[in-house]
Amino acid sequence: MTATGVAPHAVFGPVTVYFGDKTGKYPDGNQVVVRGRDTTAVFDTPQVANRLGGVLAEADLAILGHVHEDHMAGLHLMPGKPVWVHVADVEAARSWQGLSRHYGYPRPVLDGLRKKFERDFHYRPRPDATAYADGAVWELGGVRVRAVHMPGHTAGHCVLLVEPAGIAFIGDIDLSSFGPYYGDATSSLADFRRTLAQLPLLPATVWVTSHHKGVFTDRSAFLAALQAFAARLDEREARLLQLLADGVLGLDELVRQRLLYRPDVHDLWVDSAERRTITQHLDELMADGRVVSDGQARYSLAA
Repeated sequence: MTATGVAPHAVFGPVTVYFGDKTGKYPDGNQVVVRGRDTTAVFDTPQVANRLGGVLAEADLAILGHVHEDHMAGLHLMPGKPVWVHVADVEAARSWQGLSRHYGYPRPVLDGLRKKFERDFHYRPRPDATAYADGAVWELGGVRVRAVHMPGHTAGHCVLLVEPAGIAFIGDIDLSSFGPYYGDATSSLADFRRTLAQLPLLPATVWVTSHHKGVFTDRSAFLAALQAFAARLDEREARLLQLLADGVLGLDELVRQRLLYRPDVHDLWVDSAERRTITQHLDELMADGRVVSDGQARYSLAA
């Protein structure tokens, strides 16, 4: 059910989803607000939070499904209010040093990104952030939120499940045509594969993404989108194998060929994300015996 008001939004019982620009396309996102009888919680705080008037000011706490700059863009509107973050991501919320380790990019890249984050995402560390674990529950009064650890995008990425309504905020398992992103230091391709297999098992009837797709209310449509999203992993693997079939290649050369981004994309983090992504695929392929390395960061198809 859609409605109009402070921003385009949809209401599902206790949950309101405020849609960011272009259905939350990065750098924006979709803001989820859960209103219980006693407590109001927000999930993440994307750029759209800054256009919602007093919505965040009226909230009692923020629960982050994971930590990235675009999910912290409204935390400055909640000074002194509790911010909860999974234990594997919490240090990235608490300090710039923690966020730097989270990304794992070279220092010059991080220096440029910090300026961008402060300018475009109102970035401020939250040293008061409190860690939660898999299975954590927040009772809001007639409504509860349960964290389900589903890593891959980050080490601490969680689905936040609103019960008993069966509404799952699946965060940056965003079901976009870009496909899964696992290009940072704490990201994991292997974990993402496991997460994608587990996601359909959640007891949900509504699925909300941080970006792009917004809301799914039809299970068959959700499963089709999830299948297409997961297929991007095999497509990337096939492209990498084709590049190697054309000759022995070094890691730097593979990065220049691009596995994730179009050649015309030149954001600060692109080369680092490509390197991390390609390395994880190569590690899988070598473990399977399909690719070999000469020990000098050069790779070829196994004989």
